[in-house]
Amino acid sequence: MAVRIILLGYKKPLEREDLFELNESDSSYIVCPIFEKQWRKEVLRNQERQEIKASFHKEARARKPSLLYALWNTFKFVLIQVALFKVFADILSFTSPLIMKQMIIFCEHRQDFGWRGYGYALALFVVVFLQTLILQQYQRFNMLTSAKIKTAVIGLIYKKALLLSNVSRKRFSTGEVINLMSADAQQLMDLTANLNLLWSAPLQILMAVSLLWQELGPAVLAGTAVLVLVIPINALVATRVKKLKKSQTKNKDKQIKLLNEILHGIKILKLYAWEPSYKKKIVEIREQELEVQKSAGYLAVFSMLTLTCIPFLVSLATFGIYFLLDEGNFLTATKVFTSMSLFNILKLPLFDLPMVISAVVQTRISLGRLEDFLNTEELLPQNIETNYIGDHAIGFTNASFSWDKTGIPVLKNLNIKIPEGALVAVIGQVGSGKSSVLSAMLGEMEKLTGVVQRKGSVAYVAQQAWIQNCILQENILFGSTMQKQFYEQVLEACALLPDLEQLPNGDQTEIGERGVNISGGQKHRVSLARAVYSRADIYLLDDPFSAVDVHIGKQLFEKVIGSSGILKNKTRVLVTHNLTLLPQMDLIVVMESGRVAQMGTYQELLSKTRNLTHLLQAFSEQEKAHALKRVSVINSRTILKDQILEQNDRPSLDQGKQFSMKKEKIPIGGVKFSTILKYLQAFGWLWVWLSVASYVGQNLVGIGQNLWLSAWAKEAKHMNEFTEWKQIRSNKLNIYGLLGLMQGFFVCSGAYILTRGSLAASRTLYAQLLDNVLHLPLQFFETSPIGQIINRFTKDMFIIDMRFHYYLRTWVNCTLDVIGTVLVIVGALPLFILGVIPLVFLYFTIQRYYVASSRQIRRLAGASRSPIISHFSETLSGVSTIRAFGHEQRFIQQNKEVVNENLVCFYNNVISNRWLSVRLEFLGNLMVFFAALLAVLAGSSIDSAIVGLSISYALNITQSLNFWVRKACEIETNAVSIERVCEYENMGKEAPWIMSKRPPAQWPNKGIVEFINYQARYRDDLGLALQDITFQTHGEEKIGIVGRTGAGKSTLSNCLFRIVERSGGKIIIDGIDISTIGLHDLRGKLNIIPQDPVLFSGTLQMNLDPLDKYSDCQLWEVLELCHLKEFVQSLPKKLLHEISEGGENLRVLVLDSGRITEFGTPQNLICKKGLFFEMLTEAGITQDSVTK
Repeated sequence: MAVRIILLGYKKPLEREDLFELNESDSSYIVCPIFEKQWRKEVLRNQERQEIKASFHKEARARKPSLLYALWNTFKFVLIQVALFKVFADILSFTSPLIMKQMIIFCEHRQDFGWRGYGYALALFVVVFLQTLILQQYQRFNMLTSAKIKTAVIGLIYKKALLLSNVSRKRFSTGEVINLMSADAQQLMDLTANLNLLWSAPLQILMAVSLLWQELGPAVLAGTAVLVLVIPINALVATRVKKLKKSQTKNKDKQIKLLNEILHGIKILKLYAWEPSYKKKIVEIREQELEVQKSAGYLAVFSMLTLTCIPFLVSLATFGIYFLLDEGNFLTATKVFTSMSLFNILKLPLFDLPMVISAVVQTRISLGRLEDFLNTEELLPQNIETNYIGDHAIGFTNASFSWDKTGIPVLKNLNIKIPEGALVAVIGQVGSGKSSVLSAMLGEMEKLTGVVQRKGSVAYVAQQAWIQNCILQENILFGSTMQKQFYEQVLEACALLPDLEQLPNGDQTEIGERGVNISGGQKHRVSLARAVYSRADIYLLDDPFSAVDVHIGKQLFEKVIGSSGILKNKTRVLVTHNLTLLPQMDLIVVMESGRVAQMGTYQELLSKTRNLTHLLQAFSEQEKAHALKRVSVINSRTILKDQILEQNDRPSLDQGKQFSMKKEKIPIGGVKFSTILKYLQAFGWLWVWLSVASYVGQNLVGIGQNLWLSAWAKEAKHMNEFTEWKQIRSNKLNIYGLLGLMQGFFVCSGAYILTRGSLAASRTLYAQLLDNVLHLPLQFFETSPIGQIINRFTKDMFIIDMRFHYYLRTWVNCTLDVIGTVLVIVGALPLFILGVIPLVFLYFTIQRYYVASSRQIRRLAGASRSPIISHFSETLSGVSTIRAFGHEQRFIQQNKEVVNENLVCFYNNVISNRWLSVRLEFLGNLMVFFAALLAVLAGSSIDSAIVGLSISYALNITQSLNFWVRKACEIETNAVSIERVCEYENMGKEAPWIMSKRPPAQWPNKGIVEFINYQARYRDDLGLALQDITFQTHGEEKIGIVGRTGAGKSTLSNCLFRIVERSGGKIIIDGIDISTIGLHDLRGKLNIIPQDPVLFSGTLQMNLDPLDKYSDCQLWEVLELCHLKEFVQSLPKKLLHEISEGGENLRVLVLDSGRITEFGTPQNLICKKGLFFEMLTEAGITQDSVTK
């Protein structure tokens, strides 16, 4: 079945539809539930154990439920089946050296020349072929099982993440949880793949040693002693590397966190020209990371050394002792080559052992982290009674809440009864606990005392609108079925119809991660529409009008929430700052530092007048003017009609947001050689040539050792005199030793050179990537998922740091190995060349077919990995919304779907690898057969030592061949990472930060801004966003820019900062045309308070002043002006408080769809009764309040 895919992949780039599906029993839909059941059993069993222990002795150390045990119970049968395959494969691997021994003996005594020789040759072929088949089956099952284990664990982590309580959410940041999913689950999978080596390696060692004993007697113990001595040294190195890796993860976490923040807050960085200071920070973390990597590289030199020199040291020790033990010990060809083959077999398990042992250690750490996470506190369902059936919708009785079990109560003694169908406002100052009340109603807070009851289903609109990365319609339906009529009604009520006309594909437009391609107000309206569409019984709305324009807020209130809105018969709880709405409420709850200060209807609160005034003082003066003034209600229907009419003849709204998200491109076709050249350039050509030279040297010396041995065995055969033999023996042994030392030297220098070069490459490529990303224009960040960019810094850089140089090195090594082998055999049996030529041809054909499809499957697998992470981080950020709507199951199902997609690609990858291995090893097996056949045919014309040499070389070739193609493929596939890291180089960058023309230091000192026929558009293929803007301000003047959503208010400020570059005209500030100076000179001199506030993690001081320009006194002054001084003084560390991971010449400029409609003082504009006046009336502001 694999053939179909390989052939198809050769004809055209494979797509997802071409891959085979998994068997039902292997898919995540089956695997996850079974494993969850086992895990629940384990948790229960553990609780029972604890109870029994507790009843016996008091201080029982609390044991956590074991993840391993649950995994074993789920997968034991498959694991045992895999182990059985491995046993057979191991036994077969030892039969080929034995057959070779018989052949050498046969060549030495050729009296009964007959069919026996051919029999041996055939037997050898059958054995190696069987070994191939069994091993490939083992590999396939093994990989699939390990992938299933990873799937099961991911499913469990996801489910757990949906249930975390607030304490646990604090303990595990989003980054850490994602790391558990990507790194720790992967670690488990890697270990499972190598698990069988834990018993198979000792078994192979035992068999090899016992067979060697038959050849060389007790001398074997000397060789084995050398091997055993090397293991602890290797293990030491492994633990050191392990420690380094651990410190590496810390650096990685820091780096990802900082990158995440930088990319999320990139707008601020650009507007304030802070890129260099943040770039410096990341580079500092990166340097620490490279230091660690350097040490790890040098330690690897050591393991490389032991790897290559062990076979030589072992044979040196063994033969040396063998001669010393007994003078009469001759070295015959049989003995030399059989023992060499066995030592070669011995080499692999010995290296795998330390690797597996260190993997076990690492997996124990990962298991610990996973178990910690899976056993953290969950939200208790008893925080709130949801099946209450009394007469009110929500009831609190003497209830107190805190964010964690031990913490101080945030809400104290709440007694609130909310009747069904009531409209309730929760008001109070910032930090008085308004949002906490909603969280308590949702059951998101820990209840300390009292009773909370809630009746019916809930819909929740969070303060930070949470938008999914899917089409707009799916965001609103949120898993419900489509009912056209109601859906249209909801869209109209939430004022989304005009927005849909602007979006490129209406409600089928794909919305990017975190809703980056729609405006703040649109996000809020979408999340409100989602709530309304869910037709719940209770609506909890957390300040839904804060991000929308005044008149839209008014319309939303009337059409959705108010007494004539869609929700008029539902229970609505509204946290709000807008006091004009209070008269329309059925019940008002006034919160003050966690307690209910006042509660009652608007009339009741008014009758206790002092309280109401007291309440109003809590709000700003301007809102007081609103609340005491007659609330002017405008007929919203006529306005809507006008608005829609207006919008039809206006060019489209907010164009900057128009582009939908870019999906990650899956590159097609071969990896260009230029990509690898790029890496080599970064590596440094000097290092490249030096390392190639050291590898050639190392391989030549290796061949030299074997030729020396065979020549020695040949001479020994013709010796008659015993004394002669003794003389040449020590001489031969010394030269053999010398060759070994040379090999060691080459290996060491090669590995050292490689470490130096790969560090240089990592440093260069990372610096380029960071630089390129920070120079990209802001629009790029608004249309690309952040995850995609972070992936470049994490996954792709990891491959460049750790993997790529290793693949290149192994590939060069294998190439030299194969060439060496072929040369040695051809030297011994010249006819062999006739067999080699067609084999080489076949070999390259197979490789061509395989590489084409494998590359594509791997790219699909890579692309199928990001949705898992995206969906996961999206879930983590919207977890309270998902829980409020009660949609956990649906999201768990979605997670299974994305995981399954990834699993399908992975499985196809495994199958195509097996296809390759079977064919390649078959070619290798044919080579063995040819070499054996030629040796038999040559008859007595050939020396038995030569037979031994060529067959033992041929037996080695299969592994090298397989490795060779695999590595060529790895290079191809992983070069994609280099492509991706370099892809930002060729994207359009913003203008240079600093140019040769620099403005004077005092500029701008007057503050005269002049727009001259200014035009701007967001992209070449879109219409103008600003058209012919011309106006001039006087110095030190306050200018208000007003206009409807999408009229171009933000675009205007973006143009001042050159976030959007001009299409015509110019902007002059104090006599300097802003397009002639560098961006940092411009942005550093202007200031802006952006629409969405972003805080970076770090100290408060660093957020205020990342460039360290100002003194503490100046910072305190600023805080005082922003009314934050008291708040900051109340913090324990004040400015060093750690922030954790978000007039008479006032003139007004009215914009309408990118044109200036009116410009003048407010009074004159009102008298003109134009667009400005119309907007005022919509917002319910009367003339007298303006003159006030």
